[in-house]
This record gives sequence, structure tokens and C-alpha cells, in this order.
Amino acid sequence: MSEKIELLTTNRKALTINLDGTRYGTIAEIGAGQEVSRIFFQVGGASGSIAKTMSAYDMTFSDAIYGKAPRYVSRERLETMLDHEYQLLKERLSEKRGDRTKFFVFADTVAAKSFKGTTEGHGWLGIRFQQNPLEEPSDIIIHVRMWDKENVLQQQAIGAVGVNLIYSAFNHSGDPHQLIQSLVDNIGAERVEVDMVKVSGPVFEKIDNRLLSLRLVQYGLTNAVMFAPNGEVQQPSEVLYHKAVLVERGSFRPVTHVNVDMLNCATAQFMQEPTVKGKDMMVLMEITMNNLLASGDLDADDFLARVDMLGHIGFTTLISNYSEFYRLVSYFRRYTKEMIGVAMGINTLLEVFNEKYYDNLEGGILESMGRMFRHAVKLYVYPMRQDAYDRYLANGEPVATHNTGHAFSSGVMITARNLQVTDRLRNLYAHLLENHNLDCIVGSNPDYLNIFSRDVLQRIKDGDDTWERLVPAKVADFIKERHLLGYGKTTPAIPATGANAVT
Repeated sequence: MSEKIELLTTNRKALTINLDGTRYGTIAEIGAGQEVSRIFFQVGGASGSIAKTMSAYDMTFSDAIYGKAPRYVSRERLETMLDHEYQLLKERLSEKRGDRTKFFVFADTVAAKSFKGTTEGHGWLGIRFQQNPLEEPSDIIIHVRMWDKENVLQQQAIGAVGVNLIYSAFNHSGDPHQLIQSLVDNIGAERVEVDMVKVSGPVFEKIDNRLLSLRLVQYGLTNAVMFAPNGEVQQPSEVLYHKAVLVERGSFRPVTHVNVDMLNCATAQFMQEPTVKGKDMMVLMEITMNNLLASGDLDADDFLARVDMLGHIGFTTLISNYSEFYRLVSYFRRYTKEMIGVAMGINTLLEVFNEKYYDNLEGGILESMGRMFRHAVKLYVYPMRQDAYDRYLANGEPVATHNTGHAFSSGVMITARNLQVTDRLRNLYAHLLENHNLDCIVGSNPDYLNIFSRDVLQRIKDGDDTWERLVPAKVADFIKERHLLGYGKTTPAIPATGANAVT
């Protein structure tokens, strides 16, 4: 057992690679990533694995070798480095040893904390490698953030991550779980955050990048990952940088008319905000890990279905482990100082004001609201009829923030303006209203106000085809085409009539 632990240390990983005899390649580093090659030379036997090291530290030299780049610490620069160095490796060594050698190129471009302490530590790392001699190579690309306060510690962390990446590529490519978890071996997620991973090539033909990204969140290597409508993994800082952000949180099992109408109406209002008008903005659908783990276990097929469904109707999707909204807002504040909007229904709004979620904060709900609304944040609240809300309460636990003694008649529309909260929270709620931190969504479609996703899901499972009227046509076609969410597994039911009919 002790020997196995020793083999997993950073130095033992590097030495194991050096002594392999079948791997041979280049290590190219820009910026604060010089530690990777140092480790391989330091442990001994580097002549067995390293053909060349490169450190184009000066921008002029870097441009002369790799061409000009808008940003030097970027995925674009990393991919150029991999392309250039791998091509050189093949040109110079293929004839001599290509039939018996598995070539690789490791590259990184890293910005560590400056001596002035003003630079955020982050970097791009990648490896291109052959699984067998003469075959086409495969790639692993990751983006990391470094949380150590000192430059030297960040450099050491990058060195360990680089060695972990190389070792994992050679030894764990067939095991996605081990591949992800081993990236922070001997460092820990408290020092390094891996917020993006992407694989490609013959070794990874059966691996879905979205599932790999999900594992980053599941195993605590990052708090959120993002997918474009086409399913491509995105790096959040590239997508959110200096943009106004509007997000809607939900389970989206399935996406209903309510989800789309809520976000469309909120978007129309968000675009007219004085601080947003004319600026770049990003609109997102977000799913928390809590929703993905509702059944206790992570259902990969269910996760992919939801991401695909949202992408099919044109939405970028964020997956996070932020249960509390103030933490989600803080996450966006990493990347932008522009306005942040959150679209939600009445039921979700009451959950935001549920004090039980803030027991971990010394200042309780007041502290959470201070954190959430500190800088240009607004909640856009979708209305709900009283009868629909009563039905919502009847199907779940009572909401502690709702003042049931002030219920309206069944036909009354509940909005952010007339919502009745408990006496304890009334002044806080009024303060947020008066300061325009809460806003009513206008222009909602009244035909959608009685739609609940759980009802739609149950109708799908029951074979009741009235569910199709409750979701966008593209979503209905998508569900039927792929037989998602239990569709097609039961005999179609007789359409509902009377009080249970869909109108």
C-alpha cells in the first residue's frame, strides 16, 4: 500500500515517465510554467523521455516561433504551440525512431500572480500524444486557476498539474474518472481549480467532453462548467468576460413554455436597463448539481438529455454546484463588473428568502442579501396565479417565507409587488423592492401560468400526449425523436377532460 502511494507523488510520476523508454517528446512552456520541465530533469533519467524543452518567454521570440496572438495566455496560443512543436517532432524524429516511439508534446502558457500581486494566476495546459507508434495523436487541453497567494507557490502548483496531466494521458486515458481526479494529485482543489477540460483524437472517440466537464464539478475540481448550444465545452472567462449576464435556474425536466417565456420576457427587460443597453450580454440556462443528483445518483444520460434539449432550442447551459443564488452571483463577478440579472418564478423567489439556507453565514439572510445585491444585481420575477401557487404548495413542503394568512382569491395574479412574505422578512423585502433589486416580469403569456415541469414529466411517463402542448414544439419533437424522459415506455393514455384538461 505504501509503495502505491509513493508512485503517485509528483516526482515518482515524472521518473516513471522518464524510465518508460517508449515515450519521447517536447515540453514547451511560456510564462510561469517552467516548473514542468524542471521536475523531469530534477528526478533524473530525462534523456529517456525529453527530446527538447522550449521556453519562449519574451513576446518577440514567442511571436517569431508561434506567430502573433491577441492573448498570450489563451487556448489559441496553446493550440498553436501544440501544432508547431508536434510537427517539428515528426519532421525531425519520425524517420529515425517513429516506428518504435510514442511521441508527445506538452505545452503550457501561464500567468502567475505578479510580484505586485495584481495578476490573477491562471493558465492553459495541453498534451498531444500517441497511444501507439505511428498512429494519429490525441489531445487533452485544460484551463486552471491558481489560488495560492505567492508566485512561487503558484509555479510549484503548475509544475505538479503539468506532470499529473502528462502521467494521466499516458496511464488513465481509458478511465475518465481517474483521468479527472488525478489532475490535482498532491496539490488539492483548494490550491488549483480546473474549470475546463477537452479531449479529442482516437483515444477518446467514446468519451463525451460534456461528461468529463460534469465530473470536474462532481469531484470538486471546479464549481461550474459551461456548454455552447452545439454542446461544445466553453471556458467561462472567455464567454462571460466584461459582459452583462442574465441567467435562469431550473431543472428543465423538460424545458416548458414557462421556462422559455420567462427568459424571453426577462431578456427584453434586461436589455433595456440603462447599464446594459448597447452592451454585450450573455443569456444562460443554469442547472445545479442538486437538480442533477435529485435521485441520489448522477444519471449521465439524463444530464446529456437536458444539455442537448437546451442546446437544441439555442441556449448556452451552465452546470454549477452553487445551491445559493448569492454564490452564483459571486461566481459571475469573477468575470464581469457589468449588471447581472436572474430570472425566476414566485416559488423560487420564496426559496431565495428562506432563512434555512443561510444558517452557515454568521449574518444569516441579511449577509446573503448583502452579498447578492452588492453590485448591480436584479431579480426578474415571473408571475403566478394564486390557484397555481396553491397547487404548488399542495404538492410539496410549505414554504417558510410565505404568509399563508394573506392568500389571495384563486384568480388573482401573484407578482413580486404583491407577494406576501412573513412579518419577519417584510421590511427586508420592501427594502429590496424600493431599491429596484426586484422587478416584475411583464408581458408573460397567461396561458402558460399553470404549467409545472413535474406535471409535464408525469404526463410523458404516463403516455398522456397532452404534454406536447406544454412545451415548445422543438422540445416535443426532440423528446419524441430520442425517447427521452420516459417517452414511449407506456401505452398512450386517454386525453384528459374536464378539470384536468390542458387549456
